[in-house]
Amino acid sequence: MISVDELIDLAKSARHWAHAPYSNFSVGAALLSSDGRVFTGCNVENSTYGLSMCAERVAIFKAISEGATEIAKVVVVTDHENIAPPCGCCRQMIWEFASDKTEVVLANLSGDVRTYRIIELLPEAFDERYLEGVS
Repeated sequence: MISVDELIDLAKSARHWAHAPYSNFSVGAALLSSDGRVFTGCNVENSTYGLSMCAERVAIFKAISEGATEIAKVVVVTDHENIAPPCGCCRQMIWEFASDKTEVVLANLSGDVRTYRIIELLPEAFDERYLEGVS
């Protein structure tokens, strides 16, 4: 199994491909699927901000489009003095494909690392249980 340090290195590498001319906030992500495959992503901004895509969701979309069904771990790397957690949209997307054990590892280029379970980052998450009986 791939180590957290290796995932951090992959996320750092993915960050180099970020297209962030508006925020100058480049983000890289590395996702480990439950079947052991790794998918990376970087943020891709657009001048119409609503069309921009976060690194975490790029990695998730790549994983799902390649047949992965469950996220075991997601690593997010930024070049900021403070570790940056995923935005609300990314937290919800991670939740959609997560298990109770899914970890979200946050790191920066200074070597700071913090690990959470997705439930800690998104308590009271919205999921299909809330849709039961809704027509």
